[in-house]
Amino acid sequence: MIVTAAETPEGLAGLAVDLMENLGGPGAALLVGLDNIFPPIPSELVLPLAGFAASQGTMSLFMALFWTTFGSVAGALLTYWLGAWLGRDRVRALIIRVPLMKASDFDRTERWFLRHGTKAVLFGRMVPLFRSLISLPAGVERMPIWRFLALTTLGSLVWNSGFVVAGYLLGANWQVVDDYAGILQNVVIGIVATAIVVFVIVRLRERRKDRSESDAR
Repeated sequence: MIVTAAETPEGLAGLAVDLMENLGGPGAALLVGLDNIFPPIPSELVLPLAGFAASQGTMSLFMALFWTTFGSVAGALLTYWLGAWLGRDRVRALIIRVPLMKASDFDRTERWFLRHGTKAVLFGRMVPLFRSLISLPAGVERMPIWRFLALTTLGSLVWNSGFVVAGYLLGANWQVVDDYAGILQNVVIGIVATAIVVFVIVRLRERRKDRSESDAR
C-alpha cells in the first residue's frame, strides 16, 4: 500500500490499515466480523478504511466488498449460534433475573420478533448498534438458517457497499465517512438511552403503585 505520512491513519484506524495491508481481504473480513462480537471495533470505521485500502491498491473494490460482507455474515453467524445454544428457555430465565424486567417483557418481544423477524434481521443489519445484536434473537428463535443467511448477506452488502465505496472514492479523506457515521451512531445511542430511561421510570412507578395497592389491602 502506498501511503504518505500525512495520509497514514493513527490509533485503531492505523492498526486496521496495517492488518489489511498484511492480510489483504481476509484482514478486512476479520475486523468486520469482530464488530458482531466486540462492538468497540466499529464497522463504521473499518468499512471506509477497506475502501481506502482498495483505492491504494491493496485489493480491488470488488474484493473489498466481498471480504467485508463475508466477515459480516461470519460474525453474525457466531452470534446466531450463540443465541441458538442459549435457547429460548435459558434466555427467558436470564431476562427474569434482570432488575425491573418481567417475563412478560420477553414474551412481548418474542411475539414481536415472530411477526417482524424477517424485516428486523434485514434492516437491523443497517442500523448501528442493532446490527451487532439482531442475530442473537434470530438464533434464540431458531430462524431457518437459510433465511437468516440470505437476509444477513443482503442487509450487510447494502450497508457495507455504502461505506466501502465512499471510502474508495474519498481515498485519504475516508475519515469524512467515519465522522458522519459517528453522528448517526450517537443519534441511535441517544434514542436507545432515552428509551431505557423512560422504561426504568415507568417500571419504577408501576412498582410503587403495586406496593401502594398492596398496602391499602
